[in-house]
Amino acid sequence: MKKFIFVFIFILMLNACQQSDIKEISSKHIKIEYDSLLQSKVVNLSNSNIVMNDFSPSEFVIIEGDTLMNFIFEGSEIIRTDSSKILKISGIYNSKKLSIKKTISSEILNEFPYFILTKVIYVNQSSKEITINKWVNNSYSFESNGETEIPFWSYQSGSYGERPDWVLPLKEGFNQKNYMGMNATDYGGGTPVIDVWRNDIGLAVGHVELTPKLVSLPVIMNSKLNVNISVIQEKEITLKPNSSFETYTTFVAVHIGDYFQTLSNYNLLMQKRGIKFREIPDESYEPIWCAWGYERNFNVEEVLNTLPKVKELGFKWAVLDDGWQTAEGDWYLNLDKFPNGDGDMIAFVDSIHAMELKAKLWWAPLAVDPGTDLHKEHPELLLINKDGKPQDITWWDSYYLCPAYKPTLEYTKKLVETIIGKWGYDGLKIDGQHLNAAPPCYNPVHNHKYPEESVEAMPNFYKIIYETALSLKPNAVVEICPCGDAYSYYMLPYINQSVSSDPTSSWQIRLKGKTFKALMGRQAPYYGDHVELSDNKNDFASTVGVGGIVGTKFTWPVGIHMNTESGDVSLTPKKEKEWKKWVDIYNSNMLPKGNYLGELYDIGFDKPETHVIEKDGTMYYAFYADKFDGEVELRGLDENYKYEIIDYVNNKTIGKTEKSNHKLKVNFKKHLLIKAVKQK
Repeated sequence: MKKFIFVFIFILMLNACQQSDIKEISSKHIKIEYDSLLQSKVVNLSNSNIVMNDFSPSEFVIIEGDTLMNFIFEGSEIIRTDSSKILKISGIYNSKKLSIKKTISSEILNEFPYFILTKVIYVNQSSKEITINKWVNNSYSFESNGETEIPFWSYQSGSYGERPDWVLPLKEGFNQKNYMGMNATDYGGGTPVIDVWRNDIGLAVGHVELTPKLVSLPVIMNSKLNVNISVIQEKEITLKPNSSFETYTTFVAVHIGDYFQTLSNYNLLMQKRGIKFREIPDESYEPIWCAWGYERNFNVEEVLNTLPKVKELGFKWAVLDDGWQTAEGDWYLNLDKFPNGDGDMIAFVDSIHAMELKAKLWWAPLAVDPGTDLHKEHPELLLINKDGKPQDITWWDSYYLCPAYKPTLEYTKKLVETIIGKWGYDGLKIDGQHLNAAPPCYNPVHNHKYPEESVEAMPNFYKIIYETALSLKPNAVVEICPCGDAYSYYMLPYINQSVSSDPTSSWQIRLKGKTFKALMGRQAPYYGDHVELSDNKNDFASTVGVGGIVGTKFTWPVGIHMNTESGDVSLTPKKEKEWKKWVDIYNSNMLPKGNYLGELYDIGFDKPETHVIEKDGTMYYAFYADKFDGEVELRGLDENYKYEIIDYVNNKTIGKTEKSNHKLKVNFKKHLLIKAVKQK
């Protein structure tokens, strides 16, 4: 018996840890190989074993201005567990000044065969203290295959004041840093993933830490046929002799098609690592009317007078936007609009409920205007920069409150209790580009362990808002609109309604819809924002076709107010008929509750642009182009069946497909929304 136990333990140990000269690790989809200098190359095994790059220094470090790229291979081992396998490979860098040991851990999780997780440990074996200036992980040069006019499409995740497209083609000279910190006083943060793809394969890198980190994910295209991507942190790190430094856990991923697969798998991986999403209530999917058509100088009477028309058209939510408060920070009721204070606000909400509508209130937390009571009485709440000055929020002419400071959280929680619990609102419209990220805080009163605590505390800040709202109303809807920022993934578990966030075009509405369906799940409640922000101020089709929630900010009656943002948004008789038609289409199909099949079409290379949703056994296709006349392929249909193809916007049959040949000749301008109904 003892002999059997000994042999059994020996076999387990042998299987768990194999010392070797192995320099590669692979799944059925991805392989990474290292050479004798610990340079690496990535191979996409899911498509003809395409080599993504030549051997190059993918993980390296800059120490006191010297770039250490080549480490002489010393040894490796394979570690196997029930859920993964890990290649640990080590090398040494020696010079007259430095002796640094480097160990790369490359891990493949059984459930995520497209990803390789990377972590690097650097050990200072020098006799002196050293300073690391920068570390780089997963740095790759990706070559074009020369088959297409546009060599690459990309997903870019940095936030900038220019509010650029998140998905865009690359051209020579493109260079975007995608820094996950502040890129302007108001703009910062994002999802720490970038993706670049050709018409046949794609490559992505990022990190999988559970809180925001101040890294960059640059995408650089110096030539027509080559693009460089990586994960970088620039930070001074001091290492004493025999001490070590460990990078964040980063990753490289391969795929076929566009970025949807990467982001979808990233979301599942992050949930596996500990991120938790709550179940979404039905209320999150209901169509929205917002009083922002009347802007800040609204009066209560004109808002209430619009509600019968809101209900008549089929909208379910009424949102009171900016202007109800006296200032950002104090959040006192504007007595010109609510002269009796709380009583008037409660009566206003009751009036919305009396129309069988739900009420949502606009709010911009973390902002405090100079000179307000909060600023004068509680200056200790402020987030302070390294120079000792408050951080500006330029758009609001405000300062940041520190999200990592407990009194800030307590103050914020009380505001939610007032809005939801006291005034009776059913949801929150949280607004402002400053909400996507916070800069490091150097306020000495806060006793932060390190300045980046404020950066990392943002998810918990939203968690407190979300959980407080749901504790008061379990079906409360919490929307965060970071005004053009590339959403921080870390806020998504604490909202139950994403939004296109002031889109600059219908293209942005559609690409953001696809992005959220990947990052939050195929049934993500994604609000397309006011239709007046779309192309021609009337493009409901872009929201409906991607499984978005429709909304508007119309004013009524005609001519009552001229909107400075979008011009005349009056609900004319012609618009009323059109708005009613689209809201009825939305309510009758409720496509956001279907499964968005983002992997079927490439948003960049496939023409026309196509989105697909499966709901209750029916496939819904949305095609977009300025003008298209040709054949489209209806991917995802069962080859054993024929299908009737119905234009569900105009309620007419436009064709049929045969078994094993689901192609259709179409001719349209701007959009074509159809459904494929299975025939017996």
